[in-house]
Amino acid sequence: MTTTARDTVHATKLSRKGKKAIVAGSIGNAVEWVDWAVYTTFSSIFAHHFFPAGNEAAALLSTLAIFAVGFVMRPVGAAVMGAFADRHGRKKGLVLTIALMAGATLVIGLSPTYAQIGIVAPVLLVLARMVQGFAAGGEFGSSSAFLVESAAPSRRAFAGSWQQVSVGGGVLIASGIGALITSTLSEDAVDSWGWRLAFVLAASLGFVGLWLRRSVEDTESFRVAKDRNAANQAAGDHKSSFFRMFKEHPAAVARVFGITIAGTLLYYMWVSYMPTYAAVTTGIPLSEALLANVIAMIVFLVLLPFAGILSDRIGRKPTMAAFAGGFLVFAWPAFQIIGGGFWSLLLVEVVGIVLLLGYSANCAVIMAEQFPPEVRASGIGVPYAIAVALFGGTAPYVTTWMNTVGLSGWVWVYASAAAAIGLVVYLTMPETKGKVLD
Repeated sequence: MTTTARDTVHATKLSRKGKKAIVAGSIGNAVEWVDWAVYTTFSSIFAHHFFPAGNEAAALLSTLAIFAVGFVMRPVGAAVMGAFADRHGRKKGLVLTIALMAGATLVIGLSPTYAQIGIVAPVLLVLARMVQGFAAGGEFGSSSAFLVESAAPSRRAFAGSWQQVSVGGGVLIASGIGALITSTLSEDAVDSWGWRLAFVLAASLGFVGLWLRRSVEDTESFRVAKDRNAANQAAGDHKSSFFRMFKEHPAAVARVFGITIAGTLLYYMWVSYMPTYAAVTTGIPLSEALLANVIAMIVFLVLLPFAGILSDRIGRKPTMAAFAGGFLVFAWPAFQIIGGGFWSLLLVEVVGIVLLLGYSANCAVIMAEQFPPEVRASGIGVPYAIAVALFGGTAPYVTTWMNTVGLSGWVWVYASAAAAIGLVVYLTMPETKGKVLD
């Protein structure tokens, strides 16, 4: 029996295939982000093994610089892997990204030290981190397209929200691995081989995700895309989805970029940097600041699917506008009360996290709804990765710079400006809830 567009629009439940796609896509994405995040978790421990002895600070800075290289590679990965997933399938794209991520993680865990092989050691580290960044860049577009395309139309935001659930879950698992290894092994053991165990364990989880992804079917939308790509090639049009995305859908590309600005900047500010910022500017112990962050992240992960359900009921525009408008109002009081101790910081973290739900539950679905299937993975991944590199990756640096030059009292303006940009974008974009996806 053929499913018509009308039948599809009125579908209200996830099929068994859709549920399997969410499980495989989410678990695979989570373990891929374990591989990505374990580098940051252990960078201060393994740094001196890959650089000449005698300057621990220089070694750490070099290791963190290599971390930044991963962000630079994300747009490249988004462009290459997005085009690959649009031409060869979401499943093949997801299998390839997780294989690259797991392989690069294993290379880091097994690499010889500088004392053993000299300059080749940091070169291997750079190459492995570049591959990780490439894979991470290719992951978002492919996994977002796969999850949203696998869902019933009235459950697309719910399905897409699991992309962000899995990202946060992967980061928490990496932190858990770090806590387990550092608390059960001696300091010498962690320094000599414990950090390697973390990378090998993370890589092993990646190969589990690889097995899961190989077991799922590709989406019906990709089959539509495959037929259209074949027709384009028969007509003499051999352009990849990367170039067609810019030529045929420039407004959608700009919209995805604009959608991402506020979301990525405020996400990195609240989720990644807030504990460090609070500890530096207010004197709260870092352990307490991190605890507040962990509690807020758990709240975030629990509520994300429900925020997706809300978006499926009332629409993308109101839920995203609530996120940006909420931060526009909340930014100033947040940075005024942050110095009141643990409970004040926890309040700031939790309120910010709840507001972020409006972006994170929607970002995958609303980006997927901007493009036809033959350019969807590229259309999601490329402008998103560029915006993340420009605004998300630089948010901790800009905030730290403002603090060092005596402008810490104006950080709220930085957050508010991003929220204002987001609010304009969200209020002027078309509502895509209920849109028929090919």
